[in-house]
Amino acid sequence: MSEPTGLLTDQYELTMLQAALADGTADRVCTFEVFARRLPGGRRYGVVAGIERALEAVADFRFDDAALRHLEPVLDRRTLEPLARFSFDGVIDGYPEGELYFPGSPVLSVTGTFASTVVLETLLLSILNHDCAIATAAARMASAAHGRPLIEMGSRRTHEAAAVAAARAAYLAGFAATSNLKAGQRYGIPTTGTSAHAFTLLHKTEAQAFASQVAALGAGTTLLVDTYDITAGIATAVRVAGPGLGAIRIDSGDLGVLARAAREQLDSLGATGTRIVLSGDLDEHAIAALRGDPVDVFGVGTSVVTGSGYPTANMVYKLVEVDGQPVAKRSPQKQTTGGRKSVLRRHRASGTATEEVVHRVSGKLPPAAPGDRTIPVALMRSGQVVQGLGTLADARERLAAALITLPWEGLSLAKGDPAIPTTMYAAE
Repeated sequence: MSEPTGLLTDQYELTMLQAALADGTADRVCTFEVFARRLPGGRRYGVVAGIERALEAVADFRFDDAALRHLEPVLDRRTLEPLARFSFDGVIDGYPEGELYFPGSPVLSVTGTFASTVVLETLLLSILNHDCAIATAAARMASAAHGRPLIEMGSRRTHEAAAVAAARAAYLAGFAATSNLKAGQRYGIPTTGTSAHAFTLLHKTEAQAFASQVAALGAGTTLLVDTYDITAGIATAVRVAGPGLGAIRIDSGDLGVLARAAREQLDSLGATGTRIVLSGDLDEHAIAALRGDPVDVFGVGTSVVTGSGYPTANMVYKLVEVDGQPVAKRSPQKQTTGGRKSVLRRHRASGTATEEVVHRVSGKLPPAAPGDRTIPVALMRSGQVVQGLGTLADARERLAAALITLPWEGLSLAKGDPAIPTTMYAAE
């Protein structure tokens, strides 16, 4: 049995539960929705990631004896008793992993009693805010790389558990591999890695370090050539490994200039098939700037695991319906639209997306148009994860297909409006 996730929450969710149990409102049927009011940093689209992780966490949302003992000073007996038996038995609909989302998109819709839904807020938001932020940044990097492989190598720049989730989100968004072995074991993501500067410094000479690595890993390995002098390092690498050397890696300096010089030097030495791997503080903008340079692989660390400056997707979890009736906040800048919702995404005949049409599930549907596609799917029924939601590989393919539908300007790395507008359909 998996570890219980019940305590991965904020206390106020359980104090609300205690009050609702006391006043008799805990059993009212409610719908909460997860959405983002805006995309962070003027980005043009968001990428849905973490749905599988979120559903697994909901399925494991329970309180064991140790958790209940911890809560005894906080909650009364009337609340602790139902928590001892708690398991989510409601309904969840939402966007599948790898789908795009925009401001106001109901990424997740959670329906059940108030008691069963209010306690899931922190758990769901902590997963989706992290994974969607990472996947969105990674998708921008993959787009900037223009088909060249990217390696996720940011584990040392984030929490150890977040590193595994970040590797998954980056792979979903188009990265080719990760350096994180736990992510490889857990999710089947290809892993890669050779050596750091410490290995070169361990040996008396760079040639000895390279010879040791080639002896252990073969000539197809990647040699790190910038510990001392890059030009000398490349010459030594080819002399030791031969012209069949797999790749060299450069981790510092003016990467564009260095890549061009390295390619010229490698070719002159007969190592025409040796690839050039660049790493070192790369983000989507730096990768885009290197598009015209002879780079074969990009290694990305800090920027991808921190969402390239935006480590959260700004998603919120808001109550939108009680006993079938819409409810909404009216707070300035934090208004919500009441009612459980679904989405039609509209497309031109060419396949280009034009609009995200949000509508109430219980209301009149928008008039059908050619190219309409319903985005949310069933994710959980009676607390059980729906079968056949697809694999991580399916999510990668879904995202690749979705990005093709965006207008050209929607793929821009510059700040701007969302790629397509979101409208709320008001039935007459």
